[in-house]
Amino acid sequence: MPKRGYHHGNLRQALIDAALELIEVRGPMGFTLSEAAKQAGVTPAAVYRHFEGREDLIAEGALQGYEIFGDLMEYAYQNGQPSALEAFSATGRAYLAFARKYPGHYISMFESGISINRTPELAAAAARANGVLEKAATDLSQHIPAEKRPPAPMFSAHIWALSHGVVELFARNSPGRASPFPADDLLESGIGIYLRGLGLIEPDA
Repeated sequence: MPKRGYHHGNLRQALIDAALELIEVRGPMGFTLSEAAKQAGVTPAAVYRHFEGREDLIAEGALQGYEIFGDLMEYAYQNGQPSALEAFSATGRAYLAFARKYPGHYISMFESGISINRTPELAAAAARANGVLEKAATDLSQHIPAEKRPPAPMFSAHIWALSHGVVELFARNSPGRASPFPADDLLESGIGIYLRGLGLIEPDA
């Protein structure tokens, strides 16, 4: 069923929204530009006035996703202040929340094969989001003795990888794979184990 009509001047966003809906249901390679046009309620020719091909449309969805993601990460970081521990933990939780609330964007960003270096704008948006987690890791790592302190980029990369793994394996309803525990609990406990290993949480906390 075609999407509702768009307001004049809003065709570009209507096409992006349509593509995100199709991506959520069919995956990034499971739709055509013609189908995105139909979903948006316009003719296929209209798509080419804004996008050269499907990858351009997906990349725009990824760009908007990274912008939303960066905002959510920054909000989580600020909301956890003044506790460096809570600010850091909150950014990990924000990753899971984003994947749940914006699945079309998430897939465009992380499962479409679109390079973050496809455009300078996309690279900048991705770097900004990563920068928030690295900033939180830098703050928290100041509580670790210098001789035991991992580099902040490594610290943040570990949590990013843990968050991404929980999302991909247990929060995206992968066919045939049931989570042994709620994804939130898996992520929270995993971050806790990691932080205990660094001496940032007491063993009995």
